[in-house]
Amino acid sequence: MSREDSLRIFSPEGAIGTPRVERAASPQVLAGLRLRVLDNGKPGADVLLQRTAERIVQRAGAVLKGVVRKGSAATPCEEDLLGDLTEGADLVLTGTGD
Repeated sequence: MSREDSLRIFSPEGAIGTPRVERAASPQVLAGLRLRVLDNGKPGADVLLQRTAERIVQRAGAVLKGVVRKGSAATPCEEDLLGDLTEGADLVLTGTGD
């Protein structure tokens, strides 16, 4: 079999990366902490996240400081938006919906 007739097979698994940073520890008490919400742009995510944030405010005493929406559900959060989001918050709530 010549090189032109050969078949190359590639694995769809891809490389597994390591996280760039460690997650922050969860706070013991949410009362008084500033909560911001990151809407990922999927249909229904805004309603799910807004209602969840409202419940956290009601039940735990956190202070809702706003909801922001990233550009697309298919891409990571933009660096400048991520910086702005975390600067004014002690907690960031995000998730997905459909």
